[in-house]
Amino acid sequence: MPDPPFELMRNNEPAGFDVDLMRAISADLGLRWKLIPYDGEDFNGIFSGLDDGQYDCVASGTTITPERREKALFCVPYLRSGQSLVANAECTPDIRSIDDLAGRTIGVQHGNTSEPVAHRLKAEGRVGAVKTYAYHDIGRMLDDVEAGRIAAVMKLAPVMRWFTRDRPALKVVQETITDEELGVCVALGNVPLQEAIDAAMARLRADGTLAGLTDRWIGQ
Repeated sequence: MPDPPFELMRNNEPAGFDVDLMRAISADLGLRWKLIPYDGEDFNGIFSGLDDGQYDCVASGTTITPERREKALFCVPYLRSGQSLVANAECTPDIRSIDDLAGRTIGVQHGNTSEPVAHRLKAEGRVGAVKTYAYHDIGRMLDDVEAGRIAAVMKLAPVMRWFTRDRPALKVVQETITDEELGVCVALGNVPLQEAIDAAMARLRADGTLAGLTDRWIGQ
């Protein structure tokens, strides 16, 4: 579970925003909640589990993109966020934004929405190189920033704010690099489940449950 605060393990039990949200949606719909972990190296591989019936929906801090809409049916977005930049404030205090990365290496996860952003920066000559890590190797990616092996990493702001809490040398130096909507998704064609989740989400929004979960796990 490499994406807190969306999902994490706490006292050997799954927790996080998406975990609590799907538990609340399941309870609202009278369904049984069950977590199926995804351990693939490429996050985009998570959608194939919808096609072969491994699970009924994906709720994993998932940004809605045109490419992903071709693989899955997304429900109404539950959060708006964006990519952030993390650098080692002790070793490279001059890195304060993506404008300070010329000639330097930035790290991203395979299949993450930060990946095309980083490659676009490289094509524009604003980044020296892009190093891609497996989806589950976010710890190693952050270790490399701490050790100075790469200059910075890019990922959604809530996740980076969470991870940098226990790594004092690392700082979120820039947010809102992108503007992205996040949502739960189901298999293409599964309109009944999409509509049921949307209806449950509307009720959770109306009674304040969704706002409470956002305040608890996302904060800003």
